[in-house]
Amino acid sequence: MTLGYTLLGDSGLRVSRIALGTMTFGTDWGFGAEPAECARQVETYAQAGGNFIDTAVNYTGGSSEKILADIIASDRERWVVATKYSLSRRDGDPNASGNSRKNLVNSLEQSLRAMRTDRIDVYWLHVWDFLTSTDEVMRALDDQVRAGKVLYIGISDTPAWLVARMQTMAELRGWSPFVGLQIKYSLADRDVERELLPMAKTLGLGVTAWGPLSAGVLTGKYNRPATESEPRRLGDEPSPRHLAIAAVVVDVAKRLGVEPAQVALAWVLHQGAIPIVGARSTQQLSQTLASVDVALDADALAALEAVSRIDLGFPHDFVENNDIRHIMYGGTRDTIDVPPGRRRT
Repeated sequence: MTLGYTLLGDSGLRVSRIALGTMTFGTDWGFGAEPAECARQVETYAQAGGNFIDTAVNYTGGSSEKILADIIASDRERWVVATKYSLSRRDGDPNASGNSRKNLVNSLEQSLRAMRTDRIDVYWLHVWDFLTSTDEVMRALDDQVRAGKVLYIGISDTPAWLVARMQTMAELRGWSPFVGLQIKYSLADRDVERELLPMAKTLGLGVTAWGPLSAGVLTGKYNRPATESEPRRLGDEPSPRHLAIAAVVVDVAKRLGVEPAQVALAWVLHQGAIPIVGARSTQQLSQTLASVDVALDADALAALEAVSRIDLGFPHDFVENNDIRHIMYGGTRDTIDVPPGRRRT
């Protein structure tokens, strides 16, 4: 099994087709793995050719970055290390969270110290705070790139119109653009296909997908009675729609002779996104990494599409209506030869 590599957006950065998530590095949040197990997971990931590790300044109360630092210290240059800022680092301090320049600089310095490195390869804005101006964010991020403390920047969990505004601003002002977009994306969570994914494709953003198994729903375990050997993260039972999607994933997996989780991850890979996978054990990680070798045939893709597709809504359904197209193009739409790379539906 070899993961293989892809370019992150319009950058020249080569990253693995699957990223290793480290929200399970450390037990501070009541779940996760001890440092020794984390090291085994990184070794397993490296043996598969993995090089793209995702963490955040606040994961497991800061332990994630420190554990990661110990593991990769002997070969730091090999790794594409991505971390994030925005979420609170200290309760009660209004400036220890959010997207502001102050929190960005303080969070970045904390991450650099924790990981004992002089630069972050990919620095993500974690969550939009709806308080900080887009100008402040983009100039502050560009300053860190120019200072050499950050090599590439990305943005996560932010409305498409704001990302597009900031990307355009960076282009016009000669600031560092985003190279990546991190979003919640899976067969059970396809809302991002309305605006975020088309925007990413148009503006040259590589897509990394968190929650590609929808908190374990797509493994099929919620379609079975609960057992002690299968811990459940969700407080509430999944919706009937999500259970129906999981049931089809399980059926496809049985037909292909693979695990349901591998089918769900293979689907994300098929969409051109980089799934971020975390694990509580090396065995679990090895199983999920093997999804790169799962080939979804036409029947599998059709079954998964049928059960999980979403209504794109307005304005998509309006502008793509055949009557509207006829009025818009005067009946000439099918006669127009659109160059490669231009969107045509």
